[in-house]
Amino acid sequence: MHVLVVDDEPVIRNGLVKMTEQYTPPFARISMAENGIAALERIRAEEPDIVLTDIRMPKMDGLELCRIVQHEYPHIKLVVISGYNDFEYAQACMAFGVKIYLLKPVTKSDVHSVFDRLVREPSRGYMPPSRYVEWIDGLEQHIWNLRKEQLVELAKRWREYCLSAGMSLAELKGLLDDCHSLLAKRFQERKYAPAPNRDYMEAASVKEALDAFETGLLRMTDELQHIRSGHFRDPLAEAKAYIDSRLSQDISLEQVAAMVGLTPTYFSALFKKMTNETFVKYRIHKRMERAKELLAVPHIRIVDVAAEVGYDDYPHFTKTFKKIVGISPSDYRSGLGIK
Repeated sequence: MHVLVVDDEPVIRNGLVKMTEQYTPPFARISMAENGIAALERIRAEEPDIVLTDIRMPKMDGLELCRIVQHEYPHIKLVVISGYNDFEYAQACMAFGVKIYLLKPVTKSDVHSVFDRLVREPSRGYMPPSRYVEWIDGLEQHIWNLRKEQLVELAKRWREYCLSAGMSLAELKGLLDDCHSLLAKRFQERKYAPAPNRDYMEAASVKEALDAFETGLLRMTDELQHIRSGHFRDPLAEAKAYIDSRLSQDISLEQVAAMVGLTPTYFSALFKKMTNETFVKYRIHKRMERAKELLAVPHIRIVDVAAEVGYDDYPHFTKTFKKIVGISPSDYRSGLGIK
């Protein structure tokens, strides 16, 4: 979960952040804002799960912030911390969707008690768009790469969230149908058309709907595996082959990720994990390996070698080569007995 702390007083703001950092289990992310306007910018960009905000702040006070957030992001849980023991403020806060109203000074136990309550209280019938997209991305990647164990684990977490969110059967069916349609569209763009399977729409209970949806996901995976005749598709091997065959071109990480059908963020993390190199470093090292091969051919000019491995800027090529190999291209060639 992501918690945003909003207070115009640095000492109080930092103190609240420290208390939040000491909560167990730890939050995935904790961020800060010094006033309502800055907080609103962060909320619109990052969509936190919980917002702790002061009432009296410059530029935009906590009440106005709560009003806007409650209107635009009703699933975000709001906590107001104020030094003003004013019943009217408390009433206004509650009208704007505030879950809890605390009076300063607050202690660590106060803050942790609030988190205990909010963490166990999911937004009923609502799934944040960021979480929905994250799950769709995960389902797509696990199915496409035939990772059944990871798919089952992700489906399990999906089930737990849907059940804890208290969705009605109609709400859940709508969510599952949207997910199914989006997955089908994404796979069709990859030239794979899954067989229609909407058994979850006939379910008589939330549990039956989730069971049917999970069965459909596994069926998609089995179908895709059958189409590929059981051959596992390694996206990393495809990516490396794609990079290696285009060393003279200035291809981007986004291009390669799209080619193997992964999101840029996921591809970048996977690439580094499996190769112990970033995409950029891997391509540089491959370019220098190819440059050494070409430098061993006497009739190829060094400037042409540079162009062949993607460097139109000759000085940049020589600088990079020396940094990676330890000597300049001309010295490397001399070492091979080529003048």
